[in-house]
Amino acid sequence: MTLLSVVKDVCAVVGVTIPSAVIPGITGNRTMQEMLSLANEMAQRIAYDNRDWTELRQTHTMVGDGAYVPPPPDPTGVFIGTTAFPIPANFKRLLLTANVWRTSSMQQPMTFVPDTDQWVQNRIANHSSAFGEWTKLGGQMLVVPVMPVGVFAHYTYLDKNCIKLASGGFGDRFMDDADSFRLDERLLMLGMIWQWKASKGGAYAEDLGTYADALSFASGSDSPAPIIIGRRVSSWGGRSAPWPS
Repeated sequence: MTLLSVVKDVCAVVGVTIPSAVIPGITGNRTMQEMLSLANEMAQRIAYDNRDWTELRQTHTMVGDGAYVPPPPDPTGVFIGTTAFPIPANFKRLLLTANVWRTSSMQQPMTFVPDTDQWVQNRIANHSSAFGEWTKLGGQMLVVPVMPVGVFAHYTYLDKNCIKLASGGFGDRFMDDADSFRLDERLLMLGMIWQWKASKGGAYAEDLGTYADALSFASGSDSPAPIIIGRRVSSWGGRSAPWPS
């Protein structure tokens, strides 16, 4: 469903004139201005605030470029290279359970340092976890120690671009009547209906309940839980490969 299709359905329910267009001629149409603003807000609310939708999950890789510098009189040399990596342009946030994994230590994720002051203190003291440390600062992902050439770090994040643009590609806002929501358009419609009624002072409790039920069902089916038979996951019976040594 396109933006225009969703807005038409919403208008039919909330009792306003069903439009022939949303964005074309919007300057002189207060109702369509409100509908567009609501569509953008509700789309982003569904996409970012409720769960890590599989449709919007992305993986990013940071490539190590560290080169070993032999020691002078000191007992050990060091690796010199990049420790600050740019965050992808479509980055919204890390997944709720995301870690940063370094290929040189795949049994334990890198240690996240949430406090910037602690990060600075660790750098001054030249101290870091044995598995490496990371933090976000100034729109960059900082990783220490330096990753040598051939070592990578991976993390998963949520794509901020929840709109499929009719002109091609993706964006975080509706730009054309033919643009569409990347997730369940029915959720967008139901969300807009209850929020419109609430904003106008109408009765919206039943509509909110319908939306909440639909959201719960969509969330559950997006990442279904394993089927349990007795005390085992049903798929376990098909696992025959030994644990790698």
